[in-house]
This record gives sequence, structure tokens and C-alpha cells, in this order.
Amino acid sequence: MPSAKRDAQTALALSAGRQVEGFSAIALGLAGDSAQAERLAADLGKRFSEDTVVKFDYLPMIQAATALHSSDGNKAIDALSASAPYELGETNPSFTFALYPVYLRGEAYLAAKQGAAAVSEFQKILDHAGVVGNEPLAALAHLGLGRGYALAGGSAQSRTAYQDFFRLWKGADPDIPILIAAKSEYAKMQ
Repeated sequence: MPSAKRDAQTALALSAGRQVEGFSAIALGLAGDSAQAERLAADLGKRFSEDTVVKFDYLPMIQAATALHSSDGNKAIDALSASAPYELGETNPSFTFALYPVYLRGEAYLAAKQGAAAVSEFQKILDHAGVVGNEPLAALAHLGLGRGYALAGGSAQSRTAYQDFFRLWKGADPDIPILIAAKSEYAKMQ
């Protein structure tokens, strides 16, 4: 996660725009810098107090990200409830974060050990592939699906979802932490 923090800091040094602050705060929250994530959230909330995207997407995602870093899945789930009515509404390719709230909610359900609910969220991403486009969430949803099925006791479905993830990431650098973790999890299922 040090690279995520570094990249967020670099982006913030270049711009204080809504999108840069929002995504940087989410990254910082997930990487464990909750203090800076919360400062950025407060700034966004103040500067864009009437902005629908800030109120119902960025701020809930920032809260969820900091909760997820603390392994508080239930708090993350609660934070993301505000995003639910809007999660399929953003499809502008130059300003995309489509289904990121859904992805974070899926991760929150995994953290809360609610496998079936996690499966539902990750499947929603796969069901709306046109909205996600080429975002990394499209591939990561397969991994989340595999993890959710594993928690819910669906071992055959879990293996299939992991295999789909590996197929999509077959050309990825082998030292990517999430890929290493996925391979380890999959090996334990065999």
C-alpha cells in the first residue's frame, strides 16, 4: 500500500479537484491513512456541499474505505447505503467510478463474513459489464465472487470464479500482491 499512498500524494500535489481528492481519499483510506482521508472528505464536503456525486458517492466511499482498512465491514456497509440509489448512474467515460460503491460494498460484506451478500454485489458488477468498461473492477469482481462463494460454502462456484479471475490476469506481473493472495487462497481450496 505504500505505492497507493505515494500515488495519491502525487495526484494531490498536482490538483485539488473534486475527482482527484475523492479518489485519493478513497485510496488513502484503504491504505490506512484515515486521518488524511478524513481531512480530504471534510474538504470535499465543505467545497461541494450540494454536489450529488460528492454526497452520495465520494463521501460514502471514503468512509467505507477507512472502515475496510480497520476491518469493520458493518460500518462500511452502513456508509455505502447512501450510494445505493445512484450506483448505476455514472457512465461518463472521462469521469468514471461506475460501480465502485458496489465493489466496496462487496468487499465490506466479505469483511463482515457475509458471503452470499458479497456474491450478490460482485455479481451485480459482472451483470453490468458495459457500465464498468475496462475498469479493474471487472476482473476483481471475479475474485470477489470467488471469495464470496467460498464464505457461503459454494466451493465449485468459488473455484470457477477464481479460474475466471486467473484467466483475465494471465498476463499480469506475478508479484502483484492481490494475485499472490488469490493464488494462495485458490491453492488451499484444492
